[in-house]
Amino acid sequence: MKLLILNGPNLHRLGRREPSIYGSDTMDIILQRLQAAYPEVELRYAQSNSEGALIDHLYDACDGGVQGVVFNAGAYTHTSVALHDAIRGCELPVVEVHLSNVHTREPFRHKSLIAPACLGVVAGFGADSYRLAVEALLHHLAK
Repeated sequence: MKLLILNGPNLHRLGRREPSIYGSDTMDIILQRLQAAYPEVELRYAQSNSEGALIDHLYDACDGGVQGVVFNAGAYTHTSVALHDAIRGCELPVVEVHLSNVHTREPFRHKSLIAPACLGVVAGFGADSYRLAVEALLHHLAK
């Protein structure tokens, strides 16, 4: 089983960027925890601040034997029709992830343009949101 963990803009700063909102865990720590929890799963990781690169990562996953994607699109969640279309186009199950509860934040964060193309959304559980998304994907793929 291969899953892609894909992060969008500013998420390379996890652990340092607004820890009161996003927590103090770095992505390396989150990935180590995920690999320890799911040793049977090959976890691939990619991050980009560029919308086009994120689209490329989605299609590479589609063509590269990945069975599902955990995707934190960051601010592109709320603005990118192109990411919505790429998620639909790659035809893999994708779980949208957010560390914070976007619905308790600024109103512009309440609308996700990618959610309708995703299997589901996990938000508001900090770093544990990634684990919950992996769990949801594994459950879905086991059906």
